[in-house]
Amino acid sequence: MQAKTPNERIIFGLKVKQLRQEQGLSFSDLSKMSGMSLSYLNEIEKGKKFPKLDKVKNLAKALGTTVEELTNGELGRNLAPVTQLLQSNFLNELPLELFGIELSKVAEIVAQAPMRVGAFISTLLELSRSYALREENFYFAALRSYLELHDNYFPELEKSVDNFVQKHNLGDLRPVPPRVLGSLLETQYDYTIVTDGLDAHPDLKMLRAVFLPEQKKLLLNGDLTLVQRGFQFGKELAFNHLRLTQRANTSSLLRSRVFEEVLNHSKATYFSVALHIPLQPFTEKIREFFALPAWDGKAFLGLMQRFNATPEMFFHRLTNVLPQFFGLREIFFLRFLHEPKTDEFTIDKELHLNRRHHPHENGLFEHYCRRWVSLSLLQEILAEEDKGTIRIDVQRSHYYATEDEYLCITLARMGYPRPEKNVSVTLGFLLNDQLRKTIAWHADPAIPQRQVNTTCERCPIEDCTERAAPPVIVQKRARYQRIKSALQSL
Repeated sequence: MQAKTPNERIIFGLKVKQLRQEQGLSFSDLSKMSGMSLSYLNEIEKGKKFPKLDKVKNLAKALGTTVEELTNGELGRNLAPVTQLLQSNFLNELPLELFGIELSKVAEIVAQAPMRVGAFISTLLELSRSYALREENFYFAALRSYLELHDNYFPELEKSVDNFVQKHNLGDLRPVPPRVLGSLLETQYDYTIVTDGLDAHPDLKMLRAVFLPEQKKLLLNGDLTLVQRGFQFGKELAFNHLRLTQRANTSSLLRSRVFEEVLNHSKATYFSVALHIPLQPFTEKIREFFALPAWDGKAFLGLMQRFNATPEMFFHRLTNVLPQFFGLREIFFLRFLHEPKTDEFTIDKELHLNRRHHPHENGLFEHYCRRWVSLSLLQEILAEEDKGTIRIDVQRSHYYATEDEYLCITLARMGYPRPEKNVSVTLGFLLNDQLRKTIAWHADPAIPQRQVNTTCERCPIEDCTERAAPPVIVQKRARYQRIKSALQSL
């Protein structure tokens, strides 16, 4: 009999348990009838062992079935969702090992209460179909959880960047000029770089780059700034230096086939950011900035320019160092896209460290609170004439009906990722004792303070002049409470 996959062992074990329980047999009963030890039967039902053919025959006879029926991989109608999940590619691609979870442990959970777990899995699958969730939705959620578990700091990647710098004698040449990185791609990895390679393809203008692996050709968007070009070069160098073979060939992940692509894209991004923004000098400059007596937006932008970084690169690096070197663990990052024609705001990137913070993505087509500095700054820049200008603003945001207050720094600019869209990135710090000790200017009276909420639909603030939609969720809850009170009075 051929070696069995983990999923086949799990299904076989569940089937043995299912048949044993249907016939009211204990482990001891089945052990005597099959001639197999109690410990070996336990390993079988947990999905850790798959017996040889002669023992399968003994099991089938003891359970009153045939070898074909016992090994056909079907669990029956009640456990059909479990079979569907175990046989799907999705479960195979889940990065269980990143979270210290063994597949056999999943099998144990399923085996303990197969009917309940089956109903739970069926519910998840139905919800995923109802909300059109694809595998990559789960992959990105798993990646965010993985980054959050590690405070978005990875010493092995920091070390890889140091090794790369030493290997190519870059020394203190930071930030590394794009021409130097491009030259390394061409001389060390035989790349051909076409700086305007995507300009003849209007449908690809939203992408920054496309890599053609067979030709080792990197096609760039001709509208990229030098900083953006250098970042793309850094990612390509990361794929090669780290030997990340499972990768997407587009600068942004459009649709991932496997989780490894999502993870490797994240590693390449981290590598490129760390390459452009070296750890030690960056940490020292941030410490100096936090020690200023008052908030200074120009100084913050100057820091970003000092390291020749885009807003996304700069905030990415901050999320790497703040928890590790400043003890600021309760932070969040959000990226908003704004389409002025429809006045639609969407979140396309987010990260929450230490816990799920109040400002977060809402996939229910509700209207995000316009009092957030992330949105108000995007609305302000519509009057800007210079599309290359990066605007900055800061706010202390107190969340309605909670004790939580965040110090939020937002950068916004026009024309990203396409001319008809604008973008803002926000880094928020929970105002706690650690922040008060670390950031000297946190209580600067010049920093505006606002009471905010998550979405208009869920906000009971009555005098909000920025409201974009009626508080329908609040109204539904109030109506339910009135019905509940009326029923209690009866």
